[in-house]
Amino acid sequence: MNTEQDLKFKIASEEWEFEAIHALNYKTFVEEIPQHQQSGEKRLVDKFHRENTYLICLDGQQLVGMLAMRSNRPFSLHQKIPNLDAYLPPGRSVVEIRLLSVEKEYRNGYVFRGLLGLILEYGKLKGYNFAIISGTTRQEKLYRHLGFVPFGPQVGTGDARFQPMYLTLETIEEKATAIFSPPKPGDQETLPVSFLPGPVHIANEVREAFDTKPVSHRARSFMSDFKATKQLLCKLVNARSVEILLGSGSLANDVIGGQISLLKQRGMILTNGEFGDRLVDHARRFGLDFELVRLEWGAVFDPRDIRSRIASAKQPGWLWAVHCETSTGVLNDLAALKQICSDFGWRLCLDCISSIGTVPVDLNGVHLASCVSGKGLGAFPGLSMVFYNHDLVPGPDELPRYLDLGLYASQEGIPFTHSSNLLFALQAALKRLKIEERFPNIVELSVQLRERLAKLGFNIVASHEHASPAVLTLALPPELSSRTIGWQLQKAGYLLSYRSEYLLKRNWIQICLMGEFSREHLKSLLSILETYRPRRAAVVGDSTQPSFV
Repeated sequence: MNTEQDLKFKIASEEWEFEAIHALNYKTFVEEIPQHQQSGEKRLVDKFHRENTYLICLDGQQLVGMLAMRSNRPFSLHQKIPNLDAYLPPGRSVVEIRLLSVEKEYRNGYVFRGLLGLILEYGKLKGYNFAIISGTTRQEKLYRHLGFVPFGPQVGTGDARFQPMYLTLETIEEKATAIFSPPKPGDQETLPVSFLPGPVHIANEVREAFDTKPVSHRARSFMSDFKATKQLLCKLVNARSVEILLGSGSLANDVIGGQISLLKQRGMILTNGEFGDRLVDHARRFGLDFELVRLEWGAVFDPRDIRSRIASAKQPGWLWAVHCETSTGVLNDLAALKQICSDFGWRLCLDCISSIGTVPVDLNGVHLASCVSGKGLGAFPGLSMVFYNHDLVPGPDELPRYLDLGLYASQEGIPFTHSSNLLFALQAALKRLKIEERFPNIVELSVQLRERLAKLGFNIVASHEHASPAVLTLALPPELSSRTIGWQLQKAGYLLSYRSEYLLKRNWIQICLMGEFSREHLKSLLSILETYRPRRAAVVGDSTQPSFV
């Protein structure tokens, strides 16, 4: 038997392949599973043969695995389950998978995984997103492990009993890394390399800090660590104060929205991407009064226009914007916004969720700013922060308790239950965050990566002059699918951001340099992306990869 790399997976098309399918069909469903009567010619032609598409695995000229896909109704399961359609969800493109068979000596998982991968690729091509099978009860545990979900009653008799099951496109994509890139026998466990905007790779010492015994948020030792962590955060961004919240970045932005609502002033919101649009949603939910300045996604604000708009307001107000617009990679000009707001006495509020920890951020003079633990800071998701540089008072008559930043600031202790594990992990991550090395390294790798991607013909949404070095958003041409490329990279062990609805809608995919990874990882990632070179790409000079040294 050859290695996994020698196996070939394809759609059956040759006459000899179909004859081998009939032979394996007989061997499996007559001799091994007594589902059909024996015959002298040891050949079983499926009753739906002419309607089947056969996905097969070959080891040289030997057929070692197969399955059949068929979308024509009625399905074979209709004959076994009279009310089958009652179990099937509306709005799905359903295909039935049958005749799954693997030669006994090849039942080590490689063939099964390869066929499953071919199901996904062929299913996407045909638009299928929901598959049903009659899985033999002998392998029900394996089917469940791969994401199949049982439904309806078992069918069949004796040794030929089957459990109807279904599998969705979303499930197989979610399980892709675990299914298609399993650790080899004897190897240490390997984790996929994350180029996501979060969660990011967690360093060993941060994991160890998280794994300590939980401590009450009322304990003096925890309160001391809490205070020390806040000091580390403030030092990192040059802010006077910060409150650490148990929740996501959306919570932090809701808290900022609550504080803005107390000002009773008209303000302005800038948006040039998904997360600017979300600030607009936060503001509307609080009933804020504001002028909306909206640009196309990826466009850059002109400071002269912002200055002119604020000057025409003729009264103090507030400005709320995203520093790093994660959806596009645009890094909005923090220094310019600070200067404009200072000149007119406006309060500047910022979403710094994807910038703090990846680029230098100076919050001196900023009214309010949000951040999270699970991105550039390199800790676990679950904590968010709001930085501020002014005195706060509670707003008990106007804000919910959990959203009242003044309540946090007025407490000697910690007002709400907190996670010591998340706090200890954040503290460990901050202590190992060497920004004097990290920031230049991100810039260097980003420049090399941009250069290489441009040579391959990929279109990067944000221009180099106005981009965060930690976020590269690729706008793919119509002939390339972000979903397919993202899934293929996930199979290879590289996690890129593409699943968000706003990315899928635009056929965008992202490489984010927020976590830890090696230069070899980047070289390997680029070698895979090279196979997806857009059609319009022209070879520019030497096509060798950058050294990343």
